[in-house]
Amino acid sequence: MATEVCNHAIGTLQSHSYLSNLNHSQKLRSGSLRLAMKDFIPSNNGLTTGRSRRNYFVIRSSASHSQTSVIDPVLSPSRSNSGDTPKKSNEAALILIRHGESLWNEKNLFTGCVDVPLSNKGIDEAIEAGKKISNIPVDVIFTSALIRAQMTAMLAMTQHRRKKVPVVLHDESEEAKAWSQVFSEDTKKQSIPVTTAWQLNERMYGELQGLNKQETADRYGKEQVHEWRRSYDIPPPNGESLEMCAERAVAYFRDRIEPKLLSGKNVMIAAHGNSLRSIIMYLDKLTSQEVISLELSTGIPMLYIFKEGRFIRRGSPTGPTESGVYAYTKHLALYRQKLDEMFQ
Repeated sequence: MATEVCNHAIGTLQSHSYLSNLNHSQKLRSGSLRLAMKDFIPSNNGLTTGRSRRNYFVIRSSASHSQTSVIDPVLSPSRSNSGDTPKKSNEAALILIRHGESLWNEKNLFTGCVDVPLSNKGIDEAIEAGKKISNIPVDVIFTSALIRAQMTAMLAMTQHRRKKVPVVLHDESEEAKAWSQVFSEDTKKQSIPVTTAWQLNERMYGELQGLNKQETADRYGKEQVHEWRRSYDIPPPNGESLEMCAERAVAYFRDRIEPKLLSGKNVMIAAHGNSLRSIIMYLDKLTSQEVISLELSTGIPMLYIFKEGRFIRRGSPTGPTESGVYAYTKHLALYRQKLDEMFQ
């Protein structure tokens, strides 16, 4: 099924040229990027005072007196679990997680859109990723349509201190919608909606899928395989290039995910190396040359703060402790403080 979806994606995406208008003027200080870094930069623009009311917390800005939900925005009587009703907010968190090691990663096979579950190591990586984000607010979750990304999201959320339950939304048919309804408002308040989307799938590797990477290099040559894997616009045989993957992933991010952030919701995306590289290319305004040097480790969260229409990268925590995760902004520090008060 996943392969059929990706084949359909190739046919529908080749006519698009969305990323051709990306800003290519920004230059990076180094030729290679690694996102498993410790660039923990505290913000001086956070919110300053807090109070609690009706089982949810509101932080009031001393400068503008605007309100921002810190814990459980969905508990507000004026908000629903799935709507995008705008609220007064000056920032939201965006968490990106590449899935943990899969069983085919373990076997050194090209996976692409083949739907393969996590290995034991991948399960451990997903749990550790959850520990790293256990004090960062999550209101909605997006994953790819592939099981390894969905497993990563679910396992990560088992470690979150708020203990909300991720609930997968089914909208493939009217019957699926009706059968998966939740009729308890209290239960909805303790749930996190999860949307799965094929647009966030790994790029389709075509005729390489299922082949051993070393054997493929021996057969076609290291340079050819490297070009298929790392070039921006050259696809493997009957597969997707990074450019083609980026067209669908970025378009989906802009259309479906960015509005959630604009409405003040905190978002987590669990996806794949190439779909996330594509999204980071958009967030950081990387050129096609810069993005091919971008490396993402499995199971390592990347945090962005969405503030005043801008995405501010705050780096990847490299351990499950508070080594910078809670000090990105006062907003997140206060969220953690409220969790301490709730669950001490």
